[in-house]
Amino acid sequence: MTPQAILADLVAIGVLPGAPNARMAGYVQAYLARYGVDCAVLTGPEGDRVNLFATIGPRDVPGYILSGHMDVVPVAGQVWTSDPFRLRVEDGRLYGRGTSDMKGYLACMLAMVPAFQAMALRRPIHLAFSYDEEIGCRGVGHMIARLPGLCAPPLGCIVGEPSDLQPVLSHKGKQAMELRIKGRAAHSSQPDLGVNAIYPAAEILLFIRDLAAKLEAAGPFDPRFQPPHSTVVAGVVQGGAAVNIIPDQCVIQMEVRSVPGQSPQAITAQVLARLAALPQVQVSSCELSSYPALPPPEDRVLADLLERLTGKLALQSVSYGTEAGLFHAAGVPSIICGPGSITRAHRPDEYITVAELEGCCAMLRRLGHHAAS
Repeated sequence: MTPQAILADLVAIGVLPGAPNARMAGYVQAYLARYGVDCAVLTGPEGDRVNLFATIGPRDVPGYILSGHMDVVPVAGQVWTSDPFRLRVEDGRLYGRGTSDMKGYLACMLAMVPAFQAMALRRPIHLAFSYDEEIGCRGVGHMIARLPGLCAPPLGCIVGEPSDLQPVLSHKGKQAMELRIKGRAAHSSQPDLGVNAIYPAAEILLFIRDLAAKLEAAGPFDPRFQPPHSTVVAGVVQGGAAVNIIPDQCVIQMEVRSVPGQSPQAITAQVLARLAALPQVQVSSCELSSYPALPPPEDRVLADLLERLTGKLALQSVSYGTEAGLFHAAGVPSIICGPGSITRAHRPDEYITVAELEGCCAMLRRLGHHAAS
């Protein structure tokens, strides 16, 4: 099948993060089975979602992982000019949810299966399909933990997030948290009988603001990123039910994005310590999402390979995060390189071009020849 035909099938299966993915996983399994490729089905702790891992070539020799996620972000609230879950072809563009992020890469991975099989690979190419990436890379860690039983230690992992097929060396880490403050409700005419949860929440918001300013002023700094320091922001605040009720609840959602060498958890810990010190209220917190930074590589082996495969110089860093940080943390050299553009991801009328799919397949074909040499 052509990558465009496979992409049409994948777009029609709109698996959202946090939802069962049996239909998508079943499609991938059935496709691989047509070519006699065994596929390990790795059920996550949720019970209704799976990662998939397949190998072409010798399993006991170090090789390369091609990694992509099967879920896509929702379309609710967006205005599309066509059905987002039906591939629309127009002037060389292929429109649909997930075309760039990142079903285009998955389609190329699958389309190249028969070509890889024909190459008599001396080093394997592994195909890794993960779940729930769009809500904090929640699925892939369970697959990474199983890698020692699935393959020899890999030479590298190519995470195919949309990068215009330009290799990307590094990105920041992230942790998103929800903070809850519980006071006591009362009639607004007698505020002394209640405990207003919004006021201590305001103290936390100011603490987050000041912490962000401290990071901007004092670092640590890494000029390879923009901005060149870690950041912390409060993005959502919800509290109160009516103007004549003393609010007994306030919720803050915040996130940290950290430069390599500084964990997001270390920054979050400062906010949690301030939260715990609030008087007269009950407090709690929970993690919404988290992934480590992908630091710049210590050597150029994988970067040099991807520059040869793509014909493009590597980009030092990007502001978005990926599963590559988790692979790196597990000891697998990792790089980001995939078709499509991040500027089209998560937006209405998301698209990828036919030329971008062709370019990705050409890159993967060259990878196959390298693995066969």
